[in-house]
Amino acid sequence: MKNVSIGRLTVGNDLPLTVIAGPCQLESVPHAMMIAEVMAEACAAAGAQFVFKGSFDKANRTSLKGKRGVGLDAGLAILDTVRAKLGCPVLTDIHDPEQARIAAQVVDVIQIPAFLCRQTDLLIAAGETGRVVNIKKGQFLAPWDMPNVAEKVASTGNEKILLTERGTSFGYNALVADMRGLPVMAKTGYPVIMDATHSVQQPGGLGGASGGQREMAPVMARAAVSLGIAGVFIETHEAPDTAPSDGPNMIPLDQMPKLIKTLMAFDRLAKADPIRL
Repeated sequence: MKNVSIGRLTVGNDLPLTVIAGPCQLESVPHAMMIAEVMAEACAAAGAQFVFKGSFDKANRTSLKGKRGVGLDAGLAILDTVRAKLGCPVLTDIHDPEQARIAAQVVDVIQIPAFLCRQTDLLIAAGETGRVVNIKKGQFLAPWDMPNVAEKVASTGNEKILLTERGTSFGYNALVADMRGLPVMAKTGYPVIMDATHSVQQPGGLGGASGGQREMAPVMARAAVSLGIAGVFIETHEAPDTAPSDGPNMIPLDQMPKLIKTLMAFDRLAKADPIRL
């Protein structure tokens, strides 16, 4: 069993739950700070560890007309401000190897998007930064395929790796989350994260954008945390219906404190009697 240090936090499948949360797209410093402050307070009150996440670019939008984001420089400046003012670790995703080196100057965790999880050059570049690398499992991969993916990062000498489940393609415009995948991936020894919001996404379901079943995201989070995992990934926004991306999946910010409290109750129960395969 490997534990991974993220700043002052230690993340592991047998340790108290880590919540990775924030908006899908970064919008501005005040907006990011508002969400981060609410989440940091909620996590502290419930006894959860907190990592703030936000994307500077959404390079895999369904349509060319989809809003991409604030860009690399502006996004990293926002994340740097949140990190400095709140003292919490920050996470962002990258899309090409050159972005790894630049992002690593600011963020604690570099995330590999699910669509890119087999891109060898990208994985190696992320590993070479020495930062924690969170790899989203591709919608097209089985859980037992992930050791091959993790090995690419570990080949750099960096074993600070997180593996995230985010659902598997299930026919057209649909995903299904197989909870068996969480303990299967945990057998790698790496901390396992459940992406509760992207797992209820309906890719391309709105024609020019992805749909989602927002009401099912808390269900996915509760189910996954009850198994005993390292963390849960949740995108949140104060007004999901007007968010620039992934609004149909995101949990409204005002619902998050109660959900985190509930998840910590499940986490304590699960960690008291862990599942062993």
